Amino acid sequence: GEKWPATAKDIAAWAIREGLWKPYPKSLITQCASEIADAMREEHYTDPQGRVVRRKRPFRSVEGLMEGNEEQVFLWVDMKEVKPEEAEMAFQYGRKLNLDTARQLKLGVDSYNDNNPHGAYIEMSFDFTDDLAEMEQPAVYPGLKA
Repeated sequence: GEKWPATAKDIAAWAIREGLWKPYPKSLITQCASEIADAMREEHYTDPQGRVVRRKRPFRSVEGLMEGNEEQVFLWVDMKEVKPEEAEMAFQYGRKLNLDTARQLKLGVDSYNDNNPHGAYIEMSFDFTDDLAEMEQPAVYPGLKA
């Protein structure tokens, strides 16, 4: 009986209103950690070459627990101070996240192309070489007047 499509906030408000979701201490810690991670992803600085880059990045690691068990954790590093081996792990983790996103997009495009009732075909390139080169071009050219 609610509006659809809906935002995640709309759905959350409905779930709370209906008593279908209640915070638990572990949920509060997870929520707080998620908000802190979001804030760290938004922290940027300008490097000596003028590039605006993320200051903090995570990488996946494993921590030993009692009785020989292990737990996967995500450690955050400051890119202005990080050791090379941790920087590489952080960049590889970021690359994997991008690959996972590209794979999901490809699955969606392939499914649409195979199943849409309009007989439409959407072509999608996953080679970002030209896009990255274009994005590195200056947006303002010195000496030109608008």
